[in-house]
Amino acid sequence: MSRPIVLGIVGDSAAGKTTLTKGIAQVLGPENVTIICTDDYHRYDRKQRAEIGITALHPDCNYLDIMQQHLSLLQAGQPILKPVYSHKTGTFEAPIYIKPGRFVIIEGLLGYSTPGARDCYDVKVYLAPPESLRATWKVKRDTQKRGYTEEQVRQELEKREPDSQQFIRPQRQWSDIVVSFYPPTEDTDQLNGHLNVRLVLRPTIPHPDFTQVINSGNGDSASAIRLELGRDMGKPVDVLEVDGHATLEQVNEVEQIMCSNMPYLQNICNRELNPELGKVAGTTGETIQSYPLALTQLLITYHMLKATQIYQGGETRELEKLGEILR
Repeated sequence: MSRPIVLGIVGDSAAGKTTLTKGIAQVLGPENVTIICTDDYHRYDRKQRAEIGITALHPDCNYLDIMQQHLSLLQAGQPILKPVYSHKTGTFEAPIYIKPGRFVIIEGLLGYSTPGARDCYDVKVYLAPPESLRATWKVKRDTQKRGYTEEQVRQELEKREPDSQQFIRPQRQWSDIVVSFYPPTEDTDQLNGHLNVRLVLRPTIPHPDFTQVINSGNGDSASAIRLELGRDMGKPVDVLEVDGHATLEQVNEVEQIMCSNMPYLQNICNRELNPELGKVAGTTGETIQSYPLALTQLLITYHMLKATQIYQGGETRELEKLGEILR
């Protein structure tokens, strides 16, 4: 392949970007994937932001021109000297030399903020959990991993809200898939292993034919897996919902729709060969199997492999080679 396939995962702070990114990289094989965080392109460190009175979500707080330039180089298969921002210390570290792998995943706050940046992606995903759930995730992450108190995190959420509304959420319109994990009840203390997922599928890329879900009887309103027509940001979309209590048999039926269209995806669907599919840490650190997460990972992986097929013009030898790599 003369260039990598580039996936974008954009969303607000603590929306689940890193969790989803790591899961997809595990599915594709870490040796095949280069991960870039656009938060590394902050213009100011944490202390400077506090002094200036600007949040990390504001475009003026980021070198978006350099980010766009680097995305373009990565898409062309060229190396970059990437800046490094430490979320733990709030300071910058020495830049690192990055050569793109077969797949590149770009995750962060402002990845779709410029037309030039948006042109660099083959597949664009936006994460949109309910705000109450995102706040719960952010409090937990920032108190456990970044040294904040709960009060400081909630104050920061309030301070950032205007920029979230003005600069982060509008990027949803540029995505091909909107992913919203949400609790089946109002209890937002639940994590991914117990969450439902709502997948908004825009007609900007060719999705698998999930109408078979309805034809098989799995798509009625009482089912754990549902497909319906909807509207998102005023535009018509398909909406696929998977409940957290969906069984492996039900999820397998949907997965096989994707695998039947792309045989070399079957190795990824095989849970014996890919035991980490859909695994996530629970509230007490235990590992939980989430079928909604597994299906989300597979759908995004499907589109990355489909992009490979489209880019290669359907060349059988390249696709078989890729299938061997993912075995």
